[in-house]
Amino acid sequence: MARSTFKVLFYVNGSKEKDGIVPIMGRVTINGTVAQFSCKQTIPKTLWDAKGNRAKGKSAEARNINLALDNIKAQIIKHYQRISDREAYVTAEMVRNAYQGVGSEYETLIKAFDKDCANFLKRVGKDRSIGTYKVMVRARNYVAAFIKSFYKRTDMSMLELTPDFIKEFAAYLTAERGLKNATIWLNCMWLKGVVMRAHYNGLIPRNPFAQFHISPNVKEREYLTEDEIKRIMAHEFDNPTLALVRDLFIFACFTALSFVDMKELTTDEIVEVNGEKWILSKRHKTNVPFQVKLLDIPLQIIERYKYLSEDKLVFGKIVIVKTCSDSLFSIGQKNCQLFVAKLRNFLDSHNRMVLY
Repeated sequence: MARSTFKVLFYVNGSKEKDGIVPIMGRVTINGTVAQFSCKQTIPKTLWDAKGNRAKGKSAEARNINLALDNIKAQIIKHYQRISDREAYVTAEMVRNAYQGVGSEYETLIKAFDKDCANFLKRVGKDRSIGTYKVMVRARNYVAAFIKSFYKRTDMSMLELTPDFIKEFAAYLTAERGLKNATIWLNCMWLKGVVMRAHYNGLIPRNPFAQFHISPNVKEREYLTEDEIKRIMAHEFDNPTLALVRDLFIFACFTALSFVDMKELTTDEIVEVNGEKWILSKRHKTNVPFQVKLLDIPLQIIERYKYLSEDKLVFGKIVIVKTCSDSLFSIGQKNCQLFVAKLRNFLDSHNRMVLY
């Protein structure tokens, strides 16, 4: 391991001389990085020892200046030791900022991630959804687990990040977590976002992930044909729960509502305009207003399950269960298998629902 070099020295800024008085400056050097600062002290130019980096003589003024410089050096050494105990990579700027009480000496990746998560959470219910927040937190936890596994630490400085970090993170998600390419892409995008914001806010001098690109390789989502929709609508079910699942799916097909929007649909949101029924509501995820005209088929479905309505919820209390997708396979008769498979894929990519 290369030996760490650390040095503190003092000098006077002759270009700022005024009436023979010059300001005293400090310089921190660590492993080739340099940071300068003002000592908030002045001295007669003739009293300064350039070789010794101190005031000359034993006068009261010289003793006071040297005492102040010794105190500054002691503080800088203390900050250097403290940061070195916590960080694997220390720069002169980090130590200088710590001494001055400014800057981002504590800016580490996980702490930055936590800040972004906290800021995101404040927007949930306004222009962000709780589901997306949970995805962000999951990405944060993957990064924390990767740092612990790969670097044997709980956090790391932003300044340590290199292009290899995110490449190794992606490899970790594949080998250790068994994630697919689209999910790996999503987690890497959350990580890139945190680091990009840190760079834009001046917390790190460069964005180490700027050139990193990964393709999600998302398969084109299949869709049901008109004939397949007609076949599933015409299918007879012995199980009333399966019939409800089918009808909710058909309702979504004709209204373009997500499952959560359909789950939260109330009778107050169905209004009559010029003799026609419309849904006037807001998207659960984005809180963006939308309006959908209700055609005959979705109106028939609403009427069919009118008896389930409770607390103004059009379809009553619907809860999420894991068995719904599996139960759809019982629909898979000889001439229905293709659209049932597509229906299951659709449900797997959304919240799966059944009557409680």
